[in-house]
Amino acid sequence: MLLRLHSVPGLFAALFLIVLTLSGAILSLSPALERAVATVPPSGVTSVAEVAERVLSIYPATEQIERLPSGAVLVYFSQDGNPAADLVDPLTGTRISAYEPSPILAWIKDLHRSFLLEDAGRAGAGVLAVLMALLCVSGAFLLASRAGGWRHFFGTIRGNGRQRLHTSLARFAVLGLLLSALTGVWMSAIRFELVTEAEEVEAEFPEQVSGGTPAPVGSLSALQAVDLRDLHQLVFPFPEDPNDVYSLRTHQGSGYVDQETGELLTWADYGTPASLQTFIFELHTGEAFWWVGLILGAAALTAPVLSVTGMMIWWQRRRAMPKLADNTAAQSADTVILVGSETNTTWGFAKTLHEGLTAAGLRVHTAPMNGLEKRYRKAERLFILAATYGDGDAPASAKKFLSKLAKVPDSSQLPWAVLGFGDRQFPNFCAFANVVTQALQQRGWPQLLDTELVDRQSAQAFERWATAVGNAIGAPLTLRHTPLRRRTTTLVLSEREDFGVEVAAPTSILRFRATQPAGVIGRCWRLLGGPGLPYFEAGDLVGILAPGSDIPRFYSLASAAKDGVLEICVRRQEHGICSSFLCGLQPGQTMAAFIQQNPLFRPARGREPVILIGAGTGIAPLAGFIRHNKDQHPMYLYWGGRNPQSDYLYERDLRAYLRDKRLTSLQAAFSRSAERVYVQDKLRSDAEQVRALIGKGGQILVCGGRGMAACVALAMDEILAPLNLSVAGLKTAGRYLEDTY
Repeated sequence: MLLRLHSVPGLFAALFLIVLTLSGAILSLSPALERAVATVPPSGVTSVAEVAERVLSIYPATEQIERLPSGAVLVYFSQDGNPAADLVDPLTGTRISAYEPSPILAWIKDLHRSFLLEDAGRAGAGVLAVLMALLCVSGAFLLASRAGGWRHFFGTIRGNGRQRLHTSLARFAVLGLLLSALTGVWMSAIRFELVTEAEEVEAEFPEQVSGGTPAPVGSLSALQAVDLRDLHQLVFPFPEDPNDVYSLRTHQGSGYVDQETGELLTWADYGTPASLQTFIFELHTGEAFWWVGLILGAAALTAPVLSVTGMMIWWQRRRAMPKLADNTAAQSADTVILVGSETNTTWGFAKTLHEGLTAAGLRVHTAPMNGLEKRYRKAERLFILAATYGDGDAPASAKKFLSKLAKVPDSSQLPWAVLGFGDRQFPNFCAFANVVTQALQQRGWPQLLDTELVDRQSAQAFERWATAVGNAIGAPLTLRHTPLRRRTTTLVLSEREDFGVEVAAPTSILRFRATQPAGVIGRCWRLLGGPGLPYFEAGDLVGILAPGSDIPRFYSLASAAKDGVLEICVRRQEHGICSSFLCGLQPGQTMAAFIQQNPLFRPARGREPVILIGAGTGIAPLAGFIRHNKDQHPMYLYWGGRNPQSDYLYERDLRAYLRDKRLTSLQAAFSRSAERVYVQDKLRSDAEQVRALIGKGGQILVCGGRGMAACVALAMDEILAPLNLSVAGLKTAGRYLEDTY
């Protein structure tokens, strides 16, 4: 619902919002430009009386002095019987330049306020301001939810290039855009009398004045008491009329000054409501706060990019939504599939299941989890495919599921099976699927299969589950799921190092670069910023599509894009299609790949120690973390291989990192050496040091096979027991992270 609340107004209003924000950005420059050429004395330096005296000495026919919200001082006067206006220096009274309002800016202001359509356009601009406020609020909540809570709002950004750009700009601009929108809504509401306009309280014209000979303006006590920075307007009395008075307007109120005695004859404060109303207006325009205007203008400039990237993300999500053929009506189906998805990727799996069950002769109804009905007249079974969103929350299409489930009568119970989708790098992996499972169990609904969890959209895990489903319902299923093909980048192998042949574990470190045209064209390509490596950090994942395969295999990255290479560590697996392809590549040959961010597998910032634990090719991201530890934060590496002469991966690099202090300590364990130890044995040997590091707030990162990770977790529980800590507790605190396969 929140996603729809954010998307629909944006799509509807995108073009008009672009006009509104771009024109607003241009107008925001005007106060800053006025300020740039103005002389603005500090507070308390000069009074209105002094400025008036200086101006009169140069402009004897002065009629009015005005201080613009930007701080510039403007004098209106008569010249050869014609009205004129100049910007002046208040410290000398001398002319800076003629003051002529720009017709172009006036046109842009009309475009901004009303789209050149007078009242109808003003009403439209007001509606757009409401929509912008809605977009800002819903977008902020979406950002917080996807980041895992408000405390992570400014954390690492996940997603592809356009998603990162959209999110980065939104985080920068959301407060500025929201402030512009809310102040714009208020001004529109006043314009169309939806709220009562606060009227300024005006001073009454004095009934009696001295009527004597006018004194020099610089000697008038009432004007001497007003600082220039408080002035809004000073209107001079009509020449040769001793009964006329000075009309004074400041930021606080208005009054009249006797031109002979300098006495303040009458005075009235504007009142708090009127002052607040003026403040809102000046905040929106930036006139009184030129620097705020620039900030709001910069925020407004992001709106066109946000509109374009937002539409691209919406279209990508729309494309990912499959079209279901033969979707039986809910009350006619014997099988119901309910889907909980945020970005629609889970719908692809649902489509594959739907088609497989339909081909097996079943009548299948597939719908969002929010579409759960109180009764399905002919249904015999229920399958739920549930993704987890943000910090363990229900995705958009499943927000109402639990409340609807509570209203389903016991007589309508169905045998069910839940398949959860998520990413093990997130602390609440498949949490929503587990919540759904518990809710169904508590209601006593019969369970067809144990709940299964799919990590990182694994097609193999889904296909195994589908086979189990077929066996459970007596309708054999052999499904092949082909996910929507990701857009890939072609990379060329530039360098490789080979290890492990002697111990029957052939492993290679592969370094890839972006493909670029050769020769002069290539040099021009680079100078013009031609596409290079996609953005990634060490610890992110690269998805690789072997020729003839639609299913990507993921490898942890040992490098960052700023290194100029994409580096992975691959062990050749027997019958492994992708690993065989990669290990067979020679320099100059290419592969197709895409990046999947993995932001929750990162060393924490700060001076707390980091314990890195891995085995085999799991050293890749750990080596990357050490490589980028230029600030020499304390890092301790425990790594396990087979034989130091055959497969000591990154040995030269690790020795160099020890020398330059990027790596504090190195403990390597080899299972096929004379020592015959594993990485968990090294941890137990260093138990006292490990406890000391954890006691200092240390963090643990584990990368490698799941079997190794399980053994390490057992050893760490033993080590942590004297501290009354556990692996589970450290995971909850975000201090124990795993990247396993």
